Amino acid sequence: MNQTVIEIEDLSFAISGKQILEQIRFSVPAGQRLFIVGPNGAGKTTLLRCLAKIITDYKGTIKVQNKDIKAYSQKKLAKILTYVPQVLPADIPFTARQFVLMARYPHLSPFSVVGREDEKIVSDAMEMAQTACFADRVMATLSGGERQQVSIAAALAQQAEIFLLDEPATYLDYKHQRDIHLLLAKINTTYGTTIICVTHDLNSAVLSADTIIAIKEGKIVFEGASKDIMNEKTLEDIYSKKFDFAQHPVTGQKIIVPDVIE
Repeated sequence: MNQTVIEIEDLSFAISGKQILEQIRFSVPAGQRLFIVGPNGAGKTTLLRCLAKIITDYKGTIKVQNKDIKAYSQKKLAKILTYVPQVLPADIPFTARQFVLMARYPHLSPFSVVGREDEKIVSDAMEMAQTACFADRVMATLSGGERQQVSIAAALAQQAEIFLLDEPATYLDYKHQRDIHLLLAKINTTYGTTIICVTHDLNSAVLSADTIIAIKEGKIVFEGASKDIMNEKTLEDIYSKKFDFAQHPVTGQKIIVPDVIE
């Protein structure tokens, strides 16, 4: 049985009296691919930001590798956990390689210089993320999909054991969506990296995840195997709408088909 790397107990968070998360509780084994789904405004991104220690004024407990996340310095936490936001700003004034190299900061002391090992780790990360071909281009000249690949390359160079990703394929075309999901699967299988990914794409979630958690109005309303969420009543309860289904022609997995608009 895999070791638990994240454990959340009674996590609640409110802003100006509005409850965003309420009594969230779950654990994540090492190497698991966990996808978090739910309607807009459900609290998914807020949950991810709590896990990344971006939000700290919550109630409850978050443990990373059996230690309260608040007891970690940001630098020590960055050796274990990395956060990939939904989008990177378009005006980053660095080349792709410089951006990825900055992700080595948890492994460097304040006065150390970047060494050959760091350079190799960066090169390997960019090769794996298929970003080496535009390593010398300024980030501002890259497309949204290319910047997202660079963001994941940076997470790889950081050598964290846990990836937190906030809708990594949002706004991307079909090819880049596929590239991102294939890359995450490769990272998971190659390194045993734990993947925690927020997404609105239920089909990608059920085809990629080991476990799915659904959040609605700040509460967990479903937690289980990916195949089990593709149930008409379950999804109607989560999203307040009816869904139509079909079988995936390769895997046989039940997937959602688009609504017919008359």
